[in-house]
Amino acid sequence: MQFVKFGLVGVLNTLISEGIYVLIVFFGGHYLIAYFVGFALSVLNAYFWSSRYVFKEKPEENRIWWKVLLKTYAAYAGGYVISSLLLIIWIDIVKISRFMYPLEELLRPLGIDRLDAKTLGEILAAGINLLITVPLNYLTNKYWAYKGTEERGK
Repeated sequence: MQFVKFGLVGVLNTLISEGIYVLIVFFGGHYLIAYFVGFALSVLNAYFWSSRYVFKEKPEENRIWWKVLLKTYAAYAGGYVISSLLLIIWIDIVKISRFMYPLEELLRPLGIDRLDAKTLGEILAAGINLLITVPLNYLTNKYWAYKGTEERGK
């Protein structure tokens, strides 16, 4: 049950981080800056909901909120670094945008001119990275940031 709760919080985190990322990239921001802003805000959201909903604190525990917040950021940091490196690989080395030209051509008659191949590639790259970072984030939160709280979410 705890994994399901973490998954629900994760969906919200993903919507926040990807939504911010897409908006910043859509309006011409650099993909790494967009990823950092989305990351920072979504981890703050993750801390809030994980502390209250997923890894509940027992009444006899006295967790210090800012220490858990720092551990939450640290737990997600590994995924952030991995995902940032993968973004660079997908976007700058593989040049994933070159595969997006057919999609760009499909969107253009619909009046969607701002979603060019470059932007579509940057969005796709971030989506691919979720397959790696979501399980990694769960494991680091469960076994490190909120260590010892696994029975509380059941």
